[in-house]
Amino acid sequence: MQYRALGRTGIRVSPYALGTLMYATRMGNEPGESARIIHRALDAGINFLDTADAYGDSEEVVGRALKGRRDQVVLATKFGLPAGEFPNQRGTSRRWIMQAVENSLRRLQTDHIDVYQVHRLDPSTDTEVTLSALTDLIRSGKVRAIGSSTTPASEIVEAQWVAERRNLERFHTEQPPYSLLNRGAEREVLPVAQRHGMGVMVWGPLAQGMLTGRVRRNRPNPLSRGGFFSHLNDERRVDTVEQLITLAEEAGLPLTHLAMAFAITHPGVTSALAGARTMAHLDDLIAGFDVRLSDDLLDRIDHIVPPGTDVGVLDQDYQPPALQDPTLRRRPPAARAV
Repeated sequence: MQYRALGRTGIRVSPYALGTLMYATRMGNEPGESARIIHRALDAGINFLDTADAYGDSEEVVGRALKGRRDQVVLATKFGLPAGEFPNQRGTSRRWIMQAVENSLRRLQTDHIDVYQVHRLDPSTDTEVTLSALTDLIRSGKVRAIGSSTTPASEIVEAQWVAERRNLERFHTEQPPYSLLNRGAEREVLPVAQRHGMGVMVWGPLAQGMLTGRVRRNRPNPLSRGGFFSHLNDERRVDTVEQLITLAEEAGLPLTHLAMAFAITHPGVTSALAGARTMAHLDDLIAGFDVRLSDDLLDRIDHIVPPGTDVGVLDQDYQPPALQDPTLRRRPPAARAV
């Protein structure tokens, strides 16, 4: 395993990391089996695990699985999405950050978090407030590094500027979506992260299962979830997957290996997060550790999905508040011209 520097943190991590959303019991996995998958990943050289407080009981499952092996792991978790029924159990206020980190430490059964990340932006909280609270966590020893997730380039730059101006800890990492189907991060997010020396762990390198080879044109989509995620049923994405399957076959590679190798080829990407739900999924991931893509193969990928573009819209991607709330893009009726 060739470990990589996580930005300028001094931490070294495996290029393939383990996302643990699927280990929440509500996703169908039995905790004992999830622990065995995690142990197998560690034995194979994966030393980077990512979870979140919004992933059901994933943190608890991970915490139990890491008993006796905590020091082997760079452990990342996230906060900010709703984690309870009350209005202040979410967001990036100092009030919630200080409570959320204690909750995560307890569930993870550890005294520190290696990478503590803002799951999504909270437009109602000033960036300085968030960074000030996170800086205090680093100084207390409860957190080693801080990061953001699914953040537009402009907000990454603003956070870096606020940190410098106020002498606060800056975000050391970013976690954007990135895959053969979603290359939008190449346009601004990855270059900005590189410019600021940030480590980048990308999520969705297998496009939520669409790049496993299970999704084919004119066949029932095994990933369809009643329209909850429209991108899983986007015909443009399915058509592109067909082209990528053909390309992978011509290259003599499983589609999963092509997709994962692509995700870690970009010089701005430190690690790619794979959600191996079963031991078979993990074994397939491990089998592709040594796959490297030639320039010719990368050129052919560029022809199918041009650099910096997305095929369709990813439902979980960041949506600016003004696109979600009509009142933010419409003047009050009294102020409108007749």
